[in-house]
Amino acid sequence: MERPSRQRQKERNTERESDEEAITCPECDSAEIVTDADQELVCEDCGLVLDEQTIDRGPEWRAFNHSERQSKSRVGAPITETMHDKGLTTTIDWKDKDAYGRSISSKKRSQMHRLRKWQERIRTKDAGERNLQFALSEIDRMASALGVPRSVREVASVIYRRALSEDLIRGRSIEGVSTAALYAACRKEGIPRSLEEISDVSRVDRKEIGRTYRYISQELGLEMRPVDPQKYVPRFSSELGLSEEVQSKANEIIETTAEQGLLSGKSPTGYAAAAIYAASLLCNEKKTQREVADVAQVTEVTIRNRYQEQIEAMGIHA
Repeated sequence: MERPSRQRQKERNTERESDEEAITCPECDSAEIVTDADQELVCEDCGLVLDEQTIDRGPEWRAFNHSERQSKSRVGAPITETMHDKGLTTTIDWKDKDAYGRSISSKKRSQMHRLRKWQERIRTKDAGERNLQFALSEIDRMASALGVPRSVREVASVIYRRALSEDLIRGRSIEGVSTAALYAACRKEGIPRSLEEISDVSRVDRKEIGRTYRYISQELGLEMRPVDPQKYVPRFSSELGLSEEVQSKANEIIETTAEQGLLSGKSPTGYAAAAIYAASLLCNEKKTQREVADVAQVTEVTIRNRYQEQIEAMGIHA
């Protein structure tokens, strides 16, 4: 891990840039103030040095590849919401080896096993923390199965923590609330996953996920916007092996028909699937309704109905 972490470095760079923007050159009144390689504030127009010997907040060492950074770094992982203790407690490694990679004696192994066991016990001091630990591990498992980025896991963890602090878990299963939090996080981060996809990796059924999601979004005031069907088009088209031309045509169909009010009250996944089916026919890359329905996890009847509405709205005669 680099020191300081990338996030902190980014924040400091932003602060430094905002400070530079506020400074103007007293010599030529220029606002073009930059930081050079020697950590000096210099006016780009006239070359006047405004500040020198500024504090370098980076590490005192230099590294040229990942292994060097790993060996020289003296900090741990950054704080994360995806762990119940935010990653602040000590973790005893499961490998029974010393600092030099040599196997430790049987007596030491027994001692480390006992320490590891007690360490796991004291990390969760009450039922609330045990609840959180299980829920966050569930979110991590489902997010891995769905292939969503780390930012979605962080947002889902924050949503679950808020639900736990406001006592919304009472009377509901931990799996149900954690799945609903992940579904909400996917929508919030603009990486939509349908309820069918979420329920496939969850241990609860679709109906409970939907019911729990509506409850926590209302109680926490999440203010979710409707999902744009166009966000499903690249993923569905990729799974079907369709070209960029088909994707562009499908997006055009969605955009044109949505402006006519056709999208209101319709499932975004079914709507996107119908547009992809229509576009594949128009671009001579024919796919059957069954193939498209399997990828989008909707029925062929849904695709048929939406497809007919879309081509009529577009003024195309099938």
